[in-house]
Amino acid sequence: MNTQTRLVEVRTKILKKNDEKARALRQRFHTHGVYVVSLVSSPGSGKTLFLEKVLKRLSSKFKVAALVGDLATENDATRLARSGVPVRQIVTGTVCHLEADMVENAIDGWDLDDLDVLLIENVGNLVCPATYDLGEDYRLVLFSVTEGEDKPLKYPTIFNTADAAIITKTDLATAVEFREDIALQSVHSVRPGLPVFKVSSKTESGLDEWISALNTRYNDS
Repeated sequence: MNTQTRLVEVRTKILKKNDEKARALRQRFHTHGVYVVSLVSSPGSGKTLFLEKVLKRLSSKFKVAALVGDLATENDATRLARSGVPVRQIVTGTVCHLEADMVENAIDGWDLDDLDVLLIENVGNLVCPATYDLGEDYRLVLFSVTEGEDKPLKYPTIFNTADAAIITKTDLATAVEFREDIALQSVHSVRPGLPVFKVSSKTESGLDEWISALNTRYNDS
């Protein structure tokens, strides 16, 4: 067996194990009535500020909590804790994505019957998280106007595994000469029909539209 074949076999086993764990985790969440949303993006997309604003709004209607993945720091969890909801950090070290067993370990001790919605912020990366199921019901991929319109073309796999895309930092669109029509064309050339929301977490424009969509999915689940 050559090195390449061995690496492929090891990776296949890892993904199979993660898929089995994710299916069990999803069933566990459903048994306890917890709707799970995961967020993936590249670093600097404004994902944490988006999550901070969403947690504050959702907490008035739902029993909500969050898990936050990061390579090294607990800064995001500290920041999100200001929303007043339970937040736990998952420090992944050298691993560039979250895995299902990390999520399972992170919720240890939480009474899932006391939760309606769990949000999971993945490590900032548009490659590694694409093939790892976390047991979520709804996967969001975010990219900002400052990153350019062609992000979906560069990272098609993550857009193909997402249930919706969110364009963030729209308050900066004019300043960076962002072309919304080109961005939408990029998204839909990779994934026709994928819902796309436009949000500025700074001005909070677009947040209500996305939360309304989340409410619909939650009620239909």
